[in-house]
Amino acid sequence: MAQVLEFKLPDLGEGLTEAEIVRWLVEVGDVVAIDQPVVEVETAKAMVEVPCPYGGVVTARFGEEGTELPVGAPLLTVAVGAPEGSSGSGEDSGSDPESAGGSGNVLVGYGTGAPAARRRRIRPDRLDRSVTEAPVSGAPVVKAPVLEAPVVKVLVADASVSEGPVPVVSPLVRRLARQHDIDLRRLAGSGPDGLILRADVDRAIRTAEETATATARAAQAPVQAQAPAAAPNGVAAAVDAERIPLRGVRGAVADKLSRSRTEIPDATCWVDADATELMAVRAAMNAATGPSAGPKVSVLALLARICTAALARFPELNSTVDTEAREIVRLSGVHLGFAAQTERGLVVPVVRDAHTRNAESIGAEIARLTELARTGKLSPAQLTGGTFTLNNYGVFGVDGSTPIINHPEAAMLGVGRIMPKPWVHQGELAVRQVVQLSLTFDHRVCDGGTAGGFLRYVADCVEQPAVLLRTL
Repeated sequence: MAQVLEFKLPDLGEGLTEAEIVRWLVEVGDVVAIDQPVVEVETAKAMVEVPCPYGGVVTARFGEEGTELPVGAPLLTVAVGAPEGSSGSGEDSGSDPESAGGSGNVLVGYGTGAPAARRRRIRPDRLDRSVTEAPVSGAPVVKAPVLEAPVVKVLVADASVSEGPVPVVSPLVRRLARQHDIDLRRLAGSGPDGLILRADVDRAIRTAEETATATARAAQAPVQAQAPAAAPNGVAAAVDAERIPLRGVRGAVADKLSRSRTEIPDATCWVDADATELMAVRAAMNAATGPSAGPKVSVLALLARICTAALARFPELNSTVDTEAREIVRLSGVHLGFAAQTERGLVVPVVRDAHTRNAESIGAEIARLTELARTGKLSPAQLTGGTFTLNNYGVFGVDGSTPIINHPEAAMLGVGRIMPKPWVHQGELAVRQVVQLSLTFDHRVCDGGTAGGFLRYVADCVEQPAVLLRTL
């Protein structure tokens, strides 16, 4: 017999524990193929299309768009036909995906690349009020009970009061309401059939906060006339203040930067370098024509190649610290991260095995990853595993910075804008292309001598690219 299988939010890897539903790609009644993407979610690292390992008819979805779900929470249920050759005895074939007509995959590169199935909707007039029916591959009709609205309890004045059937699907919405003492019975849901969404609860919270603030200001008007009220963090309270949740990419960045500053005793050294010769070499490389001429090489690609050469000479900076074992772990390969600003925030894609690539290869990979970052298509694997980071903040028109190390790495090279400036060249004052280079490093892995040696080598390669050729 056919059976209804539940597909839960899978482990997306790299320690991710939750994801936010951005967009549903299927609806109840749609026919889906094995490994067809069914929902688009946003994690702390990337936007991901999640494929379903079952093929059949979607009988239920869990969570509205904008809802944040933990790993392991139900995403949807699929009515799956009995496998071919089944005796039709009605014996339960279990929940194994392969035995139920699924692929056995949870995530296969976020989709196996199989052609998308045509979406087929079951006509509403063929749906019974108590069951959802969908013929699947000639199998007997699948009947999945329609879930009634759950009965929730909200704490009001320290008393547990049963609300009765309330149209709320998301457990996160119910929890948010409990945390802020919001009575769901008093809310008018803006979702289908009066469904209460997270936006409805957020709106109720803001209204309650504004009401409380206005009441407090009115009660303390004489005091406020003399001095502005202060919020708990010491900042003057503002009725029109905007609160932005720290979640998704912004939340992940906040957590990582806080952890870096908490755990890593960092120090920064910097130097100005004459980049005139480097710019001339780049111009000559990009001016080459003919069959042997490759793609254009960016300044970032040249600096990345210089970094890999410098890390070969100073491997202390291509390492991490195992705090529990109290050991410095030196890494054999260089996986070079580079900072990229996108509409979703700052991300750090990683060029794998950068130490084995030339400037042209590094440049092509940087361009590919940058395009994926701009379109929000980077996978978690492409955003993790870096051993050293290159940060070109010169694109923002600034000269210098003291960047925070990308935990758990040990160092980051910052590059400012390249600008024409007065410079003493060969004993005479001249206008040269000058850049400021800064190195922030973990003082546990090396001392200032090593860090200074690394930075000086990078500067020498920028000023005299022939230095790099001599050390290849």
